[in-house]
Amino acid sequence: MSEPQAQGPRFGPAGHSESFKTLGFKKTENAPKYVHHFGLSAYEYQAGHGVRLNPATGTALAAGFSELGVAPSIHAPYYISLASAEAEKRQNSLDYLLKSAQAVDILGGNRVIFHLGGGGGMPRDEALGLAAQMLDEARALLDGEQLAHIHLCPETMGRKNQLGSLDEILALCRRDPRHIPCIDFGHLNAVTGGALKTRADFAAVAEAIAGALDDVRAKTFHVHFSKIEFTPAGEKRHLTFEDSVFGPPFEPFLELVADWKLAPVVICESAGTQAEDARAMMQFYEKYIKMEK
Repeated sequence: MSEPQAQGPRFGPAGHSESFKTLGFKKTENAPKYVHHFGLSAYEYQAGHGVRLNPATGTALAAGFSELGVAPSIHAPYYISLASAEAEKRQNSLDYLLKSAQAVDILGGNRVIFHLGGGGGMPRDEALGLAAQMLDEARALLDGEQLAHIHLCPETMGRKNQLGSLDEILALCRRDPRHIPCIDFGHLNAVTGGALKTRADFAAVAEAIAGALDDVRAKTFHVHFSKIEFTPAGEKRHLTFEDSVFGPPFEPFLELVADWKLAPVVICESAGTQAEDARAMMQFYEKYIKMEK
């Protein structure tokens, strides 16, 4: 079961912004201080191209995160494909999830965020069924390695040919109370052609989560947020909050978070300004709750 959070949402970046080195931070071990510099309290370690966390580095990071009150998570390798038609790729995917779980455990975190991958050329419902079976196997694998406390967080995806619609992710999360959905609002906006604009649009997503999962996960789900350029096929590229053409806007989402007393972990995935934009989200949220008192 996902642990309740004592306070409101946590905000943080996915990896480092371009400002990491210009601000004088030189080593990966400086990530906790970098996040703390922006007043943030979450950080998503990026292992999209493979889990290569040195144990000594991981231990140093864990100490820094703990000291500064930063909650770490990890993004597993991008090449996970739970519904691949090739058995070897499915088995490799289980290994990637295990290595990601081991790494985030070293960091002192407990959330592994991952993509389901494509449909393997099969009908979508069959592909989802295979992905569900593999996710069950992944859960059993982690349990057998004393990692039962690690949450697997399948992510909503931004391209129509990928598994990972909101309904698909919630269906997978219902299979085990330790599975937490990662709701990528930029992806949802891209795959729906820009449908996330108003507070009511975001409320519909939150209501779907609440209708599918227990109260704890419905309040403490994982979030990715960024503006994303899209085409009819879905996601094209990540942007920054300076973009005025593509969405989604973060303001109505954070108003909803405040008024509904939600406490998600909100990770910003802006292109090169993720720490700065995460801070903008945090500052808007803090200003809004002060106005509401």
